[in-house]
Amino acid sequence: MPSAPSSPIIQSLDPGAIAGRLEQVRERTLSLVAGLDWEVLQTQHIPILSPMVWDLGHIGHFEELWLSQNLAALPPLEAEFAGMFDAVLNPRPTRKDLPLPVARALWGYLSRVRTRSLEIMRDLDLGRAEPILAGGFVYEMVAEHEEQHQETILQLLQVLDSPTYMPAQRRRLPPGRQLPAESMILIPGGPFRMGCQGPGFAYDNEREPHDVTLPPYLIDRVPVSSGDFLGFVEEGGYVQQEFWSVSGWNWCEASQVRAPGNWFWRDDRWWMRHMDRVEPLRRDLPVTHVCFHEAEAYARWAGKRLPTEPEWEKAALWDPTAKCARLYPWGDSPADQGKANVDQLAFQPAPLGAYPDGASAYGVEHLIGDVWEWTSSEFQPYPGFQAFPYAEYSEIFFGSEYKVLRGGSWASRPAVVRGTIRNWDYPIRRQIFAGFRCVRDSR
Repeated sequence: MPSAPSSPIIQSLDPGAIAGRLEQVRERTLSLVAGLDWEVLQTQHIPILSPMVWDLGHIGHFEELWLSQNLAALPPLEAEFAGMFDAVLNPRPTRKDLPLPVARALWGYLSRVRTRSLEIMRDLDLGRAEPILAGGFVYEMVAEHEEQHQETILQLLQVLDSPTYMPAQRRRLPPGRQLPAESMILIPGGPFRMGCQGPGFAYDNEREPHDVTLPPYLIDRVPVSSGDFLGFVEEGGYVQQEFWSVSGWNWCEASQVRAPGNWFWRDDRWWMRHMDRVEPLRRDLPVTHVCFHEAEAYARWAGKRLPTEPEWEKAALWDPTAKCARLYPWGDSPADQGKANVDQLAFQPAPLGAYPDGASAYGVEHLIGDVWEWTSSEFQPYPGFQAFPYAEYSEIFFGSEYKVLRGGSWASRPAVVRGTIRNWDYPIRRQIFAGFRCVRDSR
């Protein structure tokens, strides 16, 4: 049976609501890995993704760090786990060499951490004046951290070849629809307010809100489809240097990639794979498992470019009539299955045109869920940025190395895909459930 729907984001210090949120998140984590052999869980299948045992242990360590050690000043339950599951101390390629726990120790650790977290919460003065407790911030941070690692685990499950991951069940997706002939939408020039503006939970890199003024531009109504990207492939886009940046061409030549990460050629045609499901190339699905360099090269081939972060956010969240930002493209109500393909259980993107009720005020669609969307922006702090509650979440990653992705994917949980969420990764990464849309300057 599928997990229960996610509780609303924690916005108060109600112990029952907090416990329910944490338990529902854990239920989903365990359901994703329930049918896997221990050998699969402890193997590092590709260097850029951890063994799933490490991700699971890290989830427990992060919860213990924040809800036990930081809130109650208690010592760690397992002293050796503190260093082992520290993401900064142990880069991904090295995690296979760690003395990772055996099954009984791992599951026991996760259970003991959760029991202690709930015991501490019952005895804690939840009203004490600490920013980390305000509105239940620390509890929502722990919940969303685990949800983000669920998506990381799903990235690994997608690349498994033997055995191929077989979801216990799939949620059916709505059909696509015929889209209007005009594929790009004009976003008028002018100022808008960017960044998280509400009192609810947000990461430090989503704040502070600030004014941005943009010239008019055109943006794709929907993400680039597999059918559109096929044109780039068939016209030799991967072997024509003029469409690539210098770094992009160097990557293309070194990797010898010639198609998105979930495509393969067999029996004189292209096929695509989503977990255990293999089918002839679906032209109506958003292209996925492409890196920034591929997205940028396609955009140049198409006579367009990738959007900047402000361009993406204005098209997604700004309401020109109300002159304020929405929390989501469609309004302020949280993501649900009628407006976006989120919450993981579809195990693939939806056909384009499937969510007309999820459109933004400008009529731009599929901005939340399905695929993370590459932007041309480097991951940089907003004006007025203050690291909270720890520098290792955002601050140490700011710089020119990373490109920003927006919007979430089918593998994202509803709480994580608020419109201001910012993801970032190296421009060569293809394991992400990432696609893109293009923009063009308005003339």
